[in-house]
Amino acid sequence: MTRATKAHKARLLNVAYRLLGQRIETVDAAEQLEREFALSKRQAYRYLEQAAALGAPVPAVERTVAVTFKLPVSTVRALRAYARRSGLTLGQIVTRALAAFLGAVRRPRG
Repeated sequence: MTRATKAHKARLLNVAYRLLGQRIETVDAAEQLEREFALSKRQAYRYLEQAAALGAPVPAVERTVAVTFKLPVSTVRALRAYARRSGLTLGQIVTRALAAFLGAVRRPRG
């Protein structure tokens, strides 16, 4: 059995959050999650439990893919040190840096 992606988990949590917000009985909400997403009863209740603790829906998460590329050793050391200090993952740091770079590249100069 494959594990749920972050995007799929976010979707399930948001559906569970919406169901609870509609004041649907927990048993009925769990059954709906079971049917709609082919979950076990236990999984459905876990998503409902997590959703009940939320103050708002979770932001949608874009699907990710693994990429491989080479970087200078000094850059990787600096990246890992920053990751430890900031509490971010390497992927989060690289994604933010690339998004900033690509945003700057796309802007028309004038």
